[in-house]
Amino acid sequence: MGFIESLPILGFVAFVALWFLRLAIRIVQEYERGVIFRLGRVVGAKGPGLFLLIPFIDKMVKVDLRTVTLDVPSQEAITRDNVTVRINAVVYFRVLDPVAAVVNIENYLIATSQIAQTTLRNVIGQVELDELLAEREQVNEQLQAIIDEATEPWGIKVSIVEVKDVELPEVMKRAMARQAEAEREKRAKLIHAEGELQAAAELSEAAETMSQAPGALQLRYLQTLTEIAAEHNSTIVFPLPIDMVTAFMERIAEGSPPSRER
Repeated sequence: MGFIESLPILGFVAFVALWFLRLAIRIVQEYERGVIFRLGRVVGAKGPGLFLLIPFIDKMVKVDLRTVTLDVPSQEAITRDNVTVRINAVVYFRVLDPVAAVVNIENYLIATSQIAQTTLRNVIGQVELDELLAEREQVNEQLQAIIDEATEPWGIKVSIVEVKDVELPEVMKRAMARQAEAEREKRAKLIHAEGELQAAAELSEAAETMSQAPGALQLRYLQTLTEIAAEHNSTIVFPLPIDMVTAFMERIAEGSPPSRER
């Protein structure tokens, strides 16, 4: 009878022991760390694996050590050359010091997001629009350095900051389109002028070569006639010897008309 009467007490004791054991056992994943507080004081960060806490005395806060992808909301900023743009970015960071991430800041995710938004507006205000569009890598590096320095006391390491999209006003888009068109026309005219210069040099050299051989000019003249008198052409071309034209032009230059006999 004594053993049977003590069964409820033993069951209660076993239940209390299991309940305390459940409160004491903690499991931390490989990518997590558990920051332990004992009577309000930091003991340290434990994990990964299984460990025991003192119920009602120890308190644990889990911190994720994996890289966090933070999407910075679209921000409206004014560049140094007074152009209004809307820009968004993405920040990649991870917790290096779990104790600092819990003790030094209330919510490191919200704090990092706010720092990223403020830094994005400040940096965009210090660069011109052309620098933002053409030298985006430098802007990303500047953003990463500033945000990483601001979040270092919280035990956070910012690895990458990337500007995703830059939205321009419609007026600025049209102005840039006109500028690009003018640049293309400028390059086309320069290329055409360069071609004319090279052609003039080649023609000058060809003329000099032909002047040294009079027969070459006659051959060129005959070749031009064959090109004009193409197939299915109703135009009749009569070649005129160059010597006759030369004698006629010399007579005119002397001031007397050519004789009939000549």
